[in-house]
Amino acid sequence: MSVPALTFSDDQAQAWDTIAEALTASGVDLANDTLMPPAEGQESVLAVIGKAGSGKTMLLAALYRQLRELGVDVVSGDWEGRKRKDRRTLAILAPTNKAASVLRNRGVPATTIHRIIYTPVYDPEFEKIAEWLAGQGDRPETEAMGEAALDRAYAAFQTHGSVPAALAAAGLRGSDFITGWKRREEPLDIGFVDESSMLDAKQFEDLKELFPTLLLFGDPAQLPPVQSTGGGMVFDELPEKRRLVLHRIHRQEADNPILDLAHALADPEVDFHRFERLVGEAAAKDPRVVMAERVEADLMARSPVLVWRNKTRIRLIHAFRAAYGAPVDELLEGEPLICDGIELPLKHRKKRLDLEARGLIKGAQVIYLGPGKRPGFSRLHVMGALEPRLSAASIVKIEKEGEEEPFIPFAATMGATFLHGAAVTIHKAQGSQWDTVQVFAPDIYAAAQMGRVEAGQPLWKRLAYVAVTRAERELRWVVRNRLARPSLPLTTGDLTVTAAPLALTAEEE
Repeated sequence: MSVPALTFSDDQAQAWDTIAEALTASGVDLANDTLMPPAEGQESVLAVIGKAGSGKTMLLAALYRQLRELGVDVVSGDWEGRKRKDRRTLAILAPTNKAASVLRNRGVPATTIHRIIYTPVYDPEFEKIAEWLAGQGDRPETEAMGEAALDRAYAAFQTHGSVPAALAAAGLRGSDFITGWKRREEPLDIGFVDESSMLDAKQFEDLKELFPTLLLFGDPAQLPPVQSTGGGMVFDELPEKRRLVLHRIHRQEADNPILDLAHALADPEVDFHRFERLVGEAAAKDPRVVMAERVEADLMARSPVLVWRNKTRIRLIHAFRAAYGAPVDELLEGEPLICDGIELPLKHRKKRLDLEARGLIKGAQVIYLGPGKRPGFSRLHVMGALEPRLSAASIVKIEKEGEEEPFIPFAATMGATFLHGAAVTIHKAQGSQWDTVQVFAPDIYAAAQMGRVEAGQPLWKRLAYVAVTRAERELRWVVRNRLARPSLPLTTGDLTVTAAPLALTAEEE
């Protein structure tokens, strides 16, 4: 079996061999480094499951690199070239833009599940440019772009590997080269899905229709989807031989105190008070763990406080806005938002697809940049998106504690809906990671007091596990219901844009 030159643990090597057998039926023979037609009628679903640090992402990245070197076409949803009869295809997916960006930051070209289901239709002149950028055609002579713009687009494509991001670097908007969106009609070959613990049954069925060979990567210790009827995850229903479990924790070898705390939750002897003592002991020895006496407002602007209860979330959001002196009837530039969906009638299906393709899907983290050119429109920065800047019709809801109806400071008649994002529930934080994470410990304690159990595990432990593992570098365990005032005003200067000037949606042109 052709295994890449990496140091695999025994469980990773065993998983690789099982996956390689499934890929052979898909027309990708890793043992002999060849591509073949896929076997007729062959369908396979496998799951690679393991806790944080068990090497799931390492295995996914190694598989991606091996398939790319064999000549498998990686389909991103940004643009697809000419379909060859003998080509084999791979798509690497995540449920949210933030989760996809975590993979992209590690060199894996991931996109969202939604983005792969709908594909863009390019203007014919820009189709030629896209083919050239992707190495499938000669440099075009076109009136659509000048020579200098083509050079900028080419340089950007070498960095991002994204056709839309490359064209944005040349000063174009999506509506300049994308004429519409269509649902993918033909299936692809292979799908890798990261953060698959977040999948609901409907998404799982859609993916099985699209990918004859589907590989799920997930963490069984996370929280099941809110829509889950049995309190489990989609990979729980797979036969045991289809669930490839990674037991060894690789990142613990780097002496990571955050991961040590996450895995301590598996000990049945560890109750909430014992766990909090472990947090305190880790904080005394390592600056990457902090026992915090208060929530830091400065951090909330980009990294939301993670809570369990909605009333806690709403209370912290209002404290955050008050600390920055935000007026009740408008947003300040730099305030964080969370997309809560798109409210558009069916006749505006194209507008909906355009907004969703740009990253405005439920759960997307967004920063408010200011009002748009028309009433009710907002200029936005979508965190984790390849083309983060856009302007869209917006309905912003500021919820009030104890009141059913939220306060709406401004709104278009229809468009993308947003909740404030300075604090989010731990359920909604799944799939995301931040450099520094603040966990509101009093909420975890409240869950422990309730004594609820989900899928055989105390709810508070699942909440704590998900919250702790959202931290990439620093975990702040907040033990008091207090807010530290910000040290600086809100800003948007920290938001990097590598490719695009502000892109407008078709609605605001």
